Amino acid sequence: MNHQEALTAYIAAFVTELVLTGIRDVVVSPGSRSTPMALIMAEHPDLNVHIHVDERSAAFFGLGMAKSANRPVALLCTSGTAAANYYPAIVEAKYSRVPLLVLTADRPHELREVGAPQAIDQFHLYGQHVKWFADMALPENSQEMLRYARTICARATAIATQAPAGPVHLNFPFREPLIPKMDEYLFTLSERTEGYVKVHNGDLVVQDQVFKDIADKLNGIKKGMIVCGNLADEKFAQAVTGLAAKLNYPILADPLSQLRSGTHEMDHIVETYDSFLRNQEAKSFLKPDVIIRFGAMPVSKALTIFLKENHMAEQLVVDGGGGWRDPSAISTNMIFCNETYFCEKLLSHLKKNSSSAYLESWKKMNELTKENMAVIRDVVELSEAKLFYQLAEFLPAESTLFVGNSMPIRDLDSFFISNQKSIKVMANRGANGIDGTVSTAIGTAVYRKSVYLVLGDLTFFHDLNGLIAAKLMGIDIHIILVNNNGGGIFSFLPQSEHPKHFELLFGTPLNIDFEHAVKMFNGHYTKIANWDQLGTLLRQSHDQSGIHVYEIQTNRDRNREEHRDFWRAVSREISNLVNEGQE
Repeated sequence: MNHQEALTAYIAAFVTELVLTGIRDVVVSPGSRSTPMALIMAEHPDLNVHIHVDERSAAFFGLGMAKSANRPVALLCTSGTAAANYYPAIVEAKYSRVPLLVLTADRPHELREVGAPQAIDQFHLYGQHVKWFADMALPENSQEMLRYARTICARATAIATQAPAGPVHLNFPFREPLIPKMDEYLFTLSERTEGYVKVHNGDLVVQDQVFKDIADKLNGIKKGMIVCGNLADEKFAQAVTGLAAKLNYPILADPLSQLRSGTHEMDHIVETYDSFLRNQEAKSFLKPDVIIRFGAMPVSKALTIFLKENHMAEQLVVDGGGGWRDPSAISTNMIFCNETYFCEKLLSHLKKNSSSAYLESWKKMNELTKENMAVIRDVVELSEAKLFYQLAEFLPAESTLFVGNSMPIRDLDSFFISNQKSIKVMANRGANGIDGTVSTAIGTAVYRKSVYLVLGDLTFFHDLNGLIAAKLMGIDIHIILVNNNGGGIFSFLPQSEHPKHFELLFGTPLNIDFEHAVKMFNGHYTKIANWDQLGTLLRQSHDQSGIHVYEIQTNRDRNREEHRDFWRAVSREISNLVNEGQE
């Protein structure tokens, strides 16, 4: 059998099936051993090939595309440490439930473990962080092996998209020579031209009796609350707000729940809980009898503590991915059911809860906290809290807000107020790391217009080379860089009480002039002097192309005191409200 013909037919069958499964994008990092797959992918007319030279950034770039397009993206790299550089993004994809098809080229079996160059052990390289792994057979041109390649492809894509979605790893050993035979019949299939095997994934649901039993229990409970974490289903907002209206329960809406911004009903949305749940009197007054939780764990530590403290309450965790999202071991019911289906189905079994006293208590505290944000609004100097308070005002409608971890996502949780501008909020909250943030946001911008990334200086530095994708591919991205010269979040942690080694070990000031780095990637840099300037630039930004970085320099110590002053002011007002209500 001719090696070149076998190599070509085998890979062409796989790539053809890849497109038939619905994959449209592949991120390729150039390398030698992956040559045959890369050449054939580049030849397919229905496959978008994105070249990214850095595998670490490339994987996060693909992650961003998959998150925004809500479909799997393929990654392709050569053998050796190139594949190892995918690891951080694969971990994030695993825990944030993002479908990726990871394709790594490898040395053939006879060159493994014998000292061959650029050969590492790629067998189960990503361990339990992928949903499935297959070490592919060597290319052959027989009908049986072409069917094998197509079947594996269909199976891998189906597993990646099956709830909970996640990454799948296929490892391809290739012998030299590595150049395929390119001709006009490359993607011609001899059988099953619409796909070799169709895999039909379905949503998780529970029996109707389960809904009846839950409804019977909830119909007698007046003090209930709904907690919504990160969820990507666009139909969920309408379903859960309808459920809340029937139950008369507040919805504690995490910023990634997509419930704080949109045209859905907002009457039951509570968004400032992270501030007032720091008050012990408020927590005692708002003690619930039942908690219904959807999506990932919330960002807010204050809310997480509140949930844990109310371990005696009935706590229902609804998860359409069948996971176990219960780090405090407090759930009473694990319900493996599609979240939107659960809300709609349960609604039909519920009676209208006419009592609104408990809901009104949450709403009063929410409004009181927002009134106290006037202190934040009136701050003249550049401030991290005020930035997130004003984002909803500054950003255009239907834009995408991608937020870095550490302090930015927490400030977003505290100060991003409900609005009707349909701003999509995204972040890498699977593993909560700062790595790959720039690349993920730029990947997101491939399929979403008006993308705004807000991140800290350490996070920006950690993935500066991710900007190359925006430069080379002509992707528009607006970056608001909050530069407090170090790790601002540590100023809020117990480590700050030990000043002797704090700056060395935790503050970690970089003292970087980012203007030069931005211009290296042909980006536009602006150092923000005041709020009027930032507001004007952001309101005009949706018509601008290229990389735009707006740097806001803040002070870590002042930022910490500003937050604490606000929390103390809110706590005083909340205590007065609770005491008045109990008189």
